[in-house]
Amino acid sequence: MNRELLNKFIVTLIFVLLVSVPFGMKKYEEYTNAIFVGSMQEIIERYGFFLEDVTTEIGVDFVHQRVTVDEKLHHILPQISSVGASVSIVDFNRNGFPDIYFTSSEFGSMNALYMNLGDGTFIDVAEDMGVADLNIPGRGASMGAVWGDFNNNGYEDLFLYRWGRPELFRNEGGTGFTRVTEEAGLDLHINANTAFWFDYNNNGHLDLFIGGYYHEDVDLFNLSDTRMMPDSYEYATNGGLNYLFENQGDGTFVDVSAKVGLHETRRWTLAAAAADINDSGFQDIVLANDYGVDEIFINRNGETFFNTGQEAGLGFVPKSGMSVDFGDILNQGQYAIYITNISEAGVLMQGNNLWVPSRRSAGEIPRYRNIAGNMGVEIGEWGYAGKFIDFNNNGYLDLYVANGYVSDEPDTDYWYDYARVVGGNRNVIIDAMNWPAMEGRTFSGYQTNKIWINDGAGRFREVARSVGGALALDSRSIAYADLTGNGSLDIIVANQNQPVTIYRNHTNPEHNWIGFDLRGVSSNRSAIGATLFLHWDGKVTKKHVSGGEAFSSQNQRPVHFGIGLTEEVEKVEIRWPSGIVHVIDSPDINRYHQITEPVEL
Repeated sequence: MNRELLNKFIVTLIFVLLVSVPFGMKKYEEYTNAIFVGSMQEIIERYGFFLEDVTTEIGVDFVHQRVTVDEKLHHILPQISSVGASVSIVDFNRNGFPDIYFTSSEFGSMNALYMNLGDGTFIDVAEDMGVADLNIPGRGASMGAVWGDFNNNGYEDLFLYRWGRPELFRNEGGTGFTRVTEEAGLDLHINANTAFWFDYNNNGHLDLFIGGYYHEDVDLFNLSDTRMMPDSYEYATNGGLNYLFENQGDGTFVDVSAKVGLHETRRWTLAAAAADINDSGFQDIVLANDYGVDEIFINRNGETFFNTGQEAGLGFVPKSGMSVDFGDILNQGQYAIYITNISEAGVLMQGNNLWVPSRRSAGEIPRYRNIAGNMGVEIGEWGYAGKFIDFNNNGYLDLYVANGYVSDEPDTDYWYDYARVVGGNRNVIIDAMNWPAMEGRTFSGYQTNKIWINDGAGRFREVARSVGGALALDSRSIAYADLTGNGSLDIIVANQNQPVTIYRNHTNPEHNWIGFDLRGVSSNRSAIGATLFLHWDGKVTKKHVSGGEAFSSQNQRPVHFGIGLTEEVEKVEIRWPSGIVHVIDSPDINRYHQITEPVEL
């Protein structure tokens, strides 16, 4: 073979590998990892962890299916139906092992509840439990799910949000679920992409936040009008309302959204999460909004919420907010906020935001500055989800970012036509009929997820390909859970219109850890909203029990801390939602502690 033919052959081979279908891309990434990064042991010694794809091995074969909407939108169906792949973690039967719930979206497709068998394998019990067949014409298409014990009976209940009408399922002692949507007062139409449980007024009963995306009057499956797209690419004001349903303690909920100040804007909310960001004792709300500015709603003593996005520094630059997560990245006892956006070289470089608060007194509104560029975590790609995870148990939070929008026909691009529309005036962008047909073209597809590890000195380094995690599917939501109870956080990734991926995390065995599984008494039984301050090695690390976070996901309930080579912990301070402050001195490391809220101290 002459040199010219050899060069053509090599170029062709590379092209075939790079533009393969998503499953081929996955194999290509695995192949390159195997060649370039060495043995698992060498990787663990260098980076502190290695991710092994064990999806098939542990018995999980779930594939998300995107929903088919009104035929008037079929020319842009892949981008309209680009969400709905969700993952949430729950121990639904209280056997001590985390289970996994996945949503699909197409009508007739099934959601899955994978029960952890305790031996490293799983079995789908969703149909037997009554939470599988939930994509129903006239009711709606699943977009995600979050778990919380709304009736304080000790078992986690399921809230499913949809494009359409949500559903609430009461957990019957881990043996099945009963649909209680109507009697709970939650049977209304919301085109939601996000929800979370929290106790906004600290009365011991879990309340429910639901974030609207499309306007609630829009029926995506039977459109009366195609003027249902955002009215601006930067300052859209025609999105869905956000809702707060207050738990009455008797199995019913009341909509208090307007009363507490959450109906003042109509942003296109893609993600929402809650945390006590000003140490007032009440959980605040942060919204990642598409087509606009992000928002912070400060909780004023469980009575009202104050929109302080601009005052806090977040609400100045409109972007495409898609995910919200909180993390004490410097181990100083205060949260940074990570919000993902879009970065596409040569087209749109919004950059992800890492908001770090200024020092302030308890109760004061934090003032944030964006240091994503300085820390090296700004330029992702189409960042649907960003989550803080201590991959290597060294005590410093790392970041996992899910990328990839629509991977369709290789070597095609929809960006030019998209830019023509979003740059138009209100009457152009708002009408779906003005949006050019996608015609099978790729739109920021075939991207790999990013893993940034924290060096503990103020910088992050991207290592996804080196540690086995360079997944090249259209990833949407991420959750972590210690699936085997060994102290390593495993990673579960839900991919849009594609199979899920589960990584077993092999961490450095010399790195220690500690975990806390909380049960409320005066506080809500799930202990959602409890804040923990771990004092170790001269540092103070802040974490909390979450009721849903990032994009369309929920992590394991127990709170996990890596502590590296440190061999003892000074103390943990638990601030329960009830106001009780509970201090535990010198807790044992390398185990999960079952902690019940004391009645009084």
